[in-house]
Amino acid sequence: MKEKYVIGLDYGTNSARAVIVSASSGAEIGTAVFEYPSGENGIILDEKNPDLARQHPWDYLQAVAAIVPQALEEAKKSPGFSAEDIIGIGVDATGSTPLPVDKNGTPLALLDDFKENPAAMAWLWKDHTSHAEAVEITALAEKMRPQYLAKCGGAYSSEWFWSKILYCKRSAPDVFYAAHTWVEHADWMTAVLTGTAHPESLKRSICAAGHKAMFHESWGGYPDAEFLTSLDAALGRVRETLPDKAWSIAEKAGELTEEWALKLGLPQGIPVAMGAIDAHMGAVGSGIQPGVLVKILGTSCCDMLVAPLSQKLPDIPGLCGIVPESILPGCYGLEAGQSAVGDIFNWFVSNVKPAGESHESLTEKALKLKAGESGLLALDWHNGNRTVLVDQRLTGALLGMTLHTRPEEIYRALIEATAFGARVIMERFLEYGMAVDRIINCGGISGKNALLMQIYADIMGRPLEVSKSTQTCAVGAAMAGAVVAGAAAGGHDNFAAAAAAMSHTDDLVYTPDAESSATYDRLYGLYKKIHDSFGVEDHRDELYTVMKELLVIRDAAKKG
Repeated sequence: MKEKYVIGLDYGTNSARAVIVSASSGAEIGTAVFEYPSGENGIILDEKNPDLARQHPWDYLQAVAAIVPQALEEAKKSPGFSAEDIIGIGVDATGSTPLPVDKNGTPLALLDDFKENPAAMAWLWKDHTSHAEAVEITALAEKMRPQYLAKCGGAYSSEWFWSKILYCKRSAPDVFYAAHTWVEHADWMTAVLTGTAHPESLKRSICAAGHKAMFHESWGGYPDAEFLTSLDAALGRVRETLPDKAWSIAEKAGELTEEWALKLGLPQGIPVAMGAIDAHMGAVGSGIQPGVLVKILGTSCCDMLVAPLSQKLPDIPGLCGIVPESILPGCYGLEAGQSAVGDIFNWFVSNVKPAGESHESLTEKALKLKAGESGLLALDWHNGNRTVLVDQRLTGALLGMTLHTRPEEIYRALIEATAFGARVIMERFLEYGMAVDRIINCGGISGKNALLMQIYADIMGRPLEVSKSTQTCAVGAAMAGAVVAGAAAGGHDNFAAAAAAMSHTDDLVYTPDAESSATYDRLYGLYKKIHDSFGVEDHRDELYTVMKELLVIRDAAKKG
């Protein structure tokens, strides 16, 4: 059979990308990237409300219309390739990033009356305007529906579906009542491409529904009307528009329409897989399986594990959900993560602006420092804490500064802080009996910053592998496209076969340095003290010695 290919569409926080991948080998023969034009790096912000982060859905449509033809042009340089060889499409997007849509499935921001209204746009995952509503949802669920919280880590988040909708009702009632329903970005994109955007025909992904919207088959799907109307009577009208079934990425959302086939230069009727959140597709693209922790390192970080549906799992506090088939069919999907990683480093370079420094220069200088030599210790909560504290009202911190503190020392301390946060998450998984036999990293940072990867290995005390692809989320989406196409068409009948053919790790493995790990173990003890003291209600710890111990560690590192 002639070589067949699949397309993965990856909608990130600041840009969208397409990758054309060989279904038989995973070779990437065409890529393209589109930077969202609206707002600041694609994000609509509000100087008066730093918690606000929205995106314009028009950017999403512009993106797909640009990146697919561009990727096809590059792919045509490969001998024998033709657009007719494309057999499937997969899509991922950030989440929870819901859009309010009208009764026809059209986003309100695409209508003249609402095109300039941020409330009518996509509510980006990092929008934290609904922090009070998240607390309210958590409190009510504790009283009425504790089972809801048990499956999403014990607390609801302002990054998620229902808190955003409730805040919209209170802050922008004109938008709320104009909306017929709300649709996750990934679900809307697959619906657009397949002509199924009408609310009665649109399919919802189990990935976003289960991890972000309290969907679970054991209680009939989305939260029941009694619970939602107890929060606000108007939420009942939203619940009425939501189906009782959600779909995994092994299912088709539909087939590529004639309209979009012409726009993109593809054959009509190509199967389009159900969408998923970008990090979940990154896990798929990394070849996730039981015992493999996948870390998707980018502007934020997501940590993914899977376990067979036959395995009895505990409810794990602080996770973003334990959802059947949300990552891989036949497995529970477990999600955790950090609300900011790369965003913290960008904040330091772009906003603090150390004179004459860049990411590259700071990395080069930080590389010369030993573990503990800076005498600094930071908290990685610049965008709140997603896991394990689930508290978006926590903020970053930096301890140990003196008049001798240098920018590269702060830069390294920020990297170390994110690594300490990663260790907290790993230890939460281990605490509740989850196996972590391997750790695979993907995302933009993992393949670019060797210093960060080595620090993570030293702090986590585990060897760290790296996905070979620099577009792992898009590759995961492409794998979904290959599965819905099926082996008969040149794809794959299941994700195990797709992973064996299409997912690869780099030969380079970052192994822990024993001396650095020993120092970082001491620093991690101090990190946990300030982590729990600021993050855990009623926790009491001895903080008097923290600054002094940082100096002892610093002096030992300098003498060593």
